[in-house]
Amino acid sequence: MMLLKLRILFLFLFFSLFLNAQAFRNYSNEFLNIGVDAAGLGMSKAIVATSNNVNSIYWNPAGLVGIEDYQGSLMHASYFAGIANYNHAAFAMPIDKQSALGISIIRFGVDDILNTTELIDSEGNIDFNRISLFSAADYAFNIAYARNLIFKDLKFGVNAKIVRRTIGDFASSWGFGFDVGIQFERNNWKFGIMARDITTTFNTWAINETEFDKIKNAISGQNQELPETTEITKPKLQIGAAREFRIGRFFNLLAEVDLNMRFAETNDIFSSDLVSVDPAIGFQLDYDKIVYLRAGVGNFQYVTQFNNAKSLSLQPNFGVGFNYKGIQIDYALTNIGSVGNALFSNIFSITFDYTFIRP
Repeated sequence: MMLLKLRILFLFLFFSLFLNAQAFRNYSNEFLNIGVDAAGLGMSKAIVATSNNVNSIYWNPAGLVGIEDYQGSLMHASYFAGIANYNHAAFAMPIDKQSALGISIIRFGVDDILNTTELIDSEGNIDFNRISLFSAADYAFNIAYARNLIFKDLKFGVNAKIVRRTIGDFASSWGFGFDVGIQFERNNWKFGIMARDITTTFNTWAINETEFDKIKNAISGQNQELPETTEITKPKLQIGAAREFRIGRFFNLLAEVDLNMRFAETNDIFSSDLVSVDPAIGFQLDYDKIVYLRAGVGNFQYVTQFNNAKSLSLQPNFGVGFNYKGIQIDYALTNIGSVGNALFSNIFSITFDYTFIRP
């Protein structure tokens, strides 16, 4: 009966995608694609099949079934030489032996931006005292639920998210959407599917027309009309397969391969009008589940040069971690710019597991 309901749900969602195809945007709410947790970023985000802690709220909510007690997570990252800050906090707990619940918040923001719209008055006079500061920030509030289905090797999770985006006093928006994830284990293999924005994520913008009137004629022939006030984020699909290998008495090697799919033509290594696919490969070597060494490669993209020639680029990632008595500290070196000359960023995160740290 449960499988029948899931099939009906997916069929409904599948047809809804085509009915709304004309309203989609290829890129919307892109801050939600950055990722959370230095452990996952160190593996190039190839973690959809193996994520099993509080950070599964983002990677694959089905993995929340793997937690045994209260867990919390914090992450901070600075991008573009400290211009932008990215923060994440999460908490999860089991409801019973078959299900779990989690909540998280993400903020990506640029603060202290100079507002020079009133720098020059109507007579051409410049007054620097008229300069003010504002912030452009994106928020995502997530509530996730997961449980075992039919038998313990099949897990299902859903994530409801509320998106809040603000650009000073100029504009703001609210959005709402769902993510759905599945994990399955069989014969030492692990598989995962994560469908983001499966019902599409709808953002509605409110624009301050008083502020807009101050700048709409700043450049002759440009910015004459109010921008669109609605955005619909296209669904994305991530499929992963992983396996863990025992190496000697104390070492374990985890390897995962993921396929990241967008339903649009992009610069991904495999691209068509229907779907574009970007593979990612991640590795994690641990010593007795205490010390971790991670590496990964992903974001395979064709980059167009100035002479219109195309070259293939990729993004390597590196990470380390340390886990002792339920406190895990992770570090990753990754590139938010993904390709080109964007600087690599240092990412730190910490995860607390009350199972181990309580007396």
